[in-house]
Amino acid sequence: MKKITIIGAGFAALSAVRKIRKQDKNCEITLIAPRAELHYLPSLIWIPSGLRKREDIIVPLDNFFRRMKVRYHQASVTGLRDGGRTVETDNGDVENDGLIIASGGRFLKKLPGIEHAITPCEGIDAAEKIRDRLSEMKGGTIAFGFAGNPKEPSAMRGGPMFEFLFGTDTLLKRQGRRQDFDLVFFSPAEKPGNRLGPKAVGQLLAEMKKRGVQTYLGARMKAFEQDKVITEAAEFNADLIIFMPGMTGNKWFDNSELPRSEGGLIKASKHCKVESMDAVYVAGDSGSFPGPDWMPKQAHMADLQATAAAKNLVAELDGQSAEATFKIELVCIVDSNDKGMMISRNEQRNVMLPGTVFLHWAKRLFEWWYLRQYR
Repeated sequence: MKKITIIGAGFAALSAVRKIRKQDKNCEITLIAPRAELHYLPSLIWIPSGLRKREDIIVPLDNFFRRMKVRYHQASVTGLRDGGRTVETDNGDVENDGLIIASGGRFLKKLPGIEHAITPCEGIDAAEKIRDRLSEMKGGTIAFGFAGNPKEPSAMRGGPMFEFLFGTDTLLKRQGRRQDFDLVFFSPAEKPGNRLGPKAVGQLLAEMKKRGVQTYLGARMKAFEQDKVITEAAEFNADLIIFMPGMTGNKWFDNSELPRSEGGLIKASKHCKVESMDAVYVAGDSGSFPGPDWMPKQAHMADLQATAAAKNLVAELDGQSAEATFKIELVCIVDSNDKGMMISRNEQRNVMLPGTVFLHWAKRLFEWWYLRQYR
């Protein structure tokens, strides 16, 4: 019986479980993660407004693991050895014949004073902190921004920052408090959102102008203070700073033989195979893949990569050709709590649909549809 280990319990990891089980009903699957839960991070944007609560976006995975015949190993990974055949954890070693790494990424926290900013995609705690701070504030300036990993162009997650920005504007208007706040958007990019496509940049900047959002663009970040954002070109006061830095690899990668990209992620081929290692694959935010610099770090892309990784791992273990690749595609709805703008991009075209209430409800429907397979 083949022993397959999957590291992680997010989108890529669970998609890999489903694909492997479809192809091989009898292999032994072990999943390693600190919690047997899926946290549906795309819905973090709705926590500050109260549209979603913690319990709405946490899905216990016990039933899913039972259906998929997955052995759950509760632990945090600490390292990897023996060419990937042994995963080291704080709860003992796990041996395998094949491995898929889907443990996500880590945000770069090198900017001086970054402890004064909230990074929303770190999880539910961060989104709830934003909710509570907004509730406490009587007025002031709220600054929203994002940056990338200069050594890894694809290792960034800027889309949610537009959603937190527009969603906060909508929330304050509903509460009759918008006039008491100044909203500011900042980024070292001259054209923030450029990875979403040229059509998206103009529309997003136009939406900011329409909503009365001041912008500071095109200057490198220098530091944060408790009530201030400092760039090379300017500095401005901020009573609340919401900032998404670039991403890099997990700390445990340093205790392994994994080949790394310049930006700290795991180097992989177009087949999601880790370079120079047998039966070791990577999917999602952990990996550095060949492709255009706009290739997104998002749940949809993680699912596509995980499917390819699972196909190829099973094929390799069966002694067959492992040639599956993944489609490079960006699909998102930039939501503002009452309407959404649809953006899609692939290597042939870029489509942008203006904001409508229909797309807001489409995003909520997709959340329900996606999560039902794991409940």
